[in-house]
Amino acid sequence: MAKKSRKYQEAAKLVDRTKAYPVNEAIELAKKTNYAKFDATVEVAFRLGVDPKKADQQIRGAVVLPNGTGKTQRVLVFAKGEKAKEAEAAGADYVGDAEYINKIQQGWFEFDVIVATPDMMGEVGKLGRTLGPKGLMPNPKTGTVTFDVTKAVNEIKAGKVEYRVDRAGIIHVPIGKVSFEDVKLVENFKTIFDTMVKVKPAAAKGTYMKSVTVSSTMGPGVKVDPASVTAK
Repeated sequence: MAKKSRKYQEAAKLVDRTKAYPVNEAIELAKKTNYAKFDATVEVAFRLGVDPKKADQQIRGAVVLPNGTGKTQRVLVFAKGEKAKEAEAAGADYVGDAEYINKIQQGWFEFDVIVATPDMMGEVGKLGRTLGPKGLMPNPKTGTVTFDVTKAVNEIKAGKVEYRVDRAGIIHVPIGKVSFEDVKLVENFKTIFDTMVKVKPAAAKGTYMKSVTVSSTMGPGVKVDPASVTAK
């Protein structure tokens, strides 16, 4: 493992690794231990008691954070005719069909999220090998394969985040920036936490939420006590 920088080690001293903090304190600490010179992203990591190798325990979806992520997403919509006009009116950054498929095949990636109408998926599917590994392939589970392009574009621009369990059973989700007020980060955190509770697979056995950690882009992880989130 690579040796951590001196700044990281100094920041890590502020965190008690043996303790799970109430959510408000954890967010405060994640901001306090940020030493990056830029407006770092605050992220939450859920370590879940699921087996992602089993189809009935894969978790994937999307949720709109009440306070957004602090990042403006560039949206590419694959659509034709009226749906293309609708996407443009909704504020999509790029709208088209074959021309953008060709551009992507030639290595163009000036976008963050792709939305496609279902009738376009036959064509978009050709990009599977290019988009799949980057996690950019549109998917009905995340609301990015839909005829309601207005809703899809509006939600993405409002701060919709996608989540997907990785091979280790961990889900990473951005919940805002270090410059956000604590209360906004806490609200965003609670929204994604509640979503994780709701999407628990019926087949998952034992402890579902093994650990929850918040951190800034380069800062140390701060464990959150799940009971502090559910407490009214």
